[in-house]
Order: sequence, then C-alpha cells, then structure tokens
Amino acid sequence: MTTTPTVTRARFSAAVTAAATLVVASVLGGPPALADDAPSVPPGTEATASAPVELDPNDPDLKLPDGATLAEPKVLDIKQVVEDQSGDERREDTNSDVKFALQAEVLFPKDSAKLSAQAKSRISTIAQEIKAQNATKIRVFGFTDNLGSSAHGDVLSRKRANAVQSVLGQELNDSDVTYEVRGYGEQYPIADNSTEAGRKKNRRVEVSFPRSENGS
Repeated sequence: MTTTPTVTRARFSAAVTAAATLVVASVLGGPPALADDAPSVPPGTEATASAPVELDPNDPDLKLPDGATLAEPKVLDIKQVVEDQSGDERREDTNSDVKFALQAEVLFPKDSAKLSAQAKSRISTIAQEIKAQNATKIRVFGFTDNLGSSAHGDVLSRKRANAVQSVLGQELNDSDVTYEVRGYGEQYPIADNSTEAGRKKNRRVEVSFPRSENGS
C-alpha cells in the first residue's frame, strides 16, 4: 500500500522534469525542427499515378457538324501600357491604336481649361507621334472626377478636350486630319473616385488614333 504513491510521485516528478527541460531548450535555442525536404505545390496540383483520361477520336461530340467550318484565325489584340514615374502621362499601344492619357493637373490649372506652356510642349510631342503613325483620324476625349455637379464636369471636360485639340490642329496643320472631340465628365473612370489618388487619375484628357502599318 505504501509503494503505489511513491511510484506515482516518481512518475509525476519525471514528467515535470521532462517538461521543464523542453521549455528550457525552447528558450535557450534547442535543435531546430526538421522541415519536409519535398517542395510544396499548390493544392490540387499534386502529382498523381493515375493515367490521363482517354479520348475517343471517333466521338461525335468532338466533331464539327456537317457543313460547319472553323472561324478564321486572328491575332488577339495585345496592349502595352507605359506610365511615367509621376503618373502624369500614360501611353497605351495595341495592334490597332495608340492612346495618350494626360492628367489634367499637368495641362490646366484647377477648374480651368486654359493650357499651360508645359502642357503645350507635351501635346506637341503627341503631335509628332501622330505624324509618325500617319494618322488622320484623331479622338480627343476629356474626363473629370465625380466631385461637383455632373453638368459642370461635362462642360469642363469638353472645354479641356477642345483646348487640346486646338493645339494639335496648330501642330499638325493638315486639312486631311479629322477630329472627334468629346467631354465625358465623370463617366468612364479608370480609378477609384473615393480616393484623391484615384480622382487624380480620372481627371484627364485622352488623345487616341489608329496605328499605321508603316508607323513606328
């Protein structure tokens, strides 16, 4: 009757000693846990030993209906976007078009449609690209953020688009060039209007034109 408590106390003491040793080893820096040497893979992409599903080449569901033909192959439109570090100017190139987006702050004073000297220099650079592309149909669209009334944004964006088109007309000086000029106001935002950074991107004038096969 006297030996059972003694054995129990001995086992309890050993367990406490082992736990304390683990705690000390953890605090003082014991041996690191061993990691799995196998590389991790995304769930669902693990290798499997099962054979791939076999397809029946004679399955009628895999054949075109009688009289049907495949669509003509075409090259998908590829877009390349380049934006300067300040974010003031953005250029988009696709297989068919070139588009420049200039933020309003680099073109006009606040709530104004009067171009600055710096703005005219930027527009002149765009005119040179239009000449290089031999483009004769130019689109000039103005946009604002969603602050203020919608009607005011429509008018201001149209006035700003007109101002940019006027400088382009002087630079190109070509009667064969036609312009489509519109003011869209707060429509078609490209960023979140709930932040000032987003509203700044939305206040812009876009100049776009077709890319020529012989252009650069």
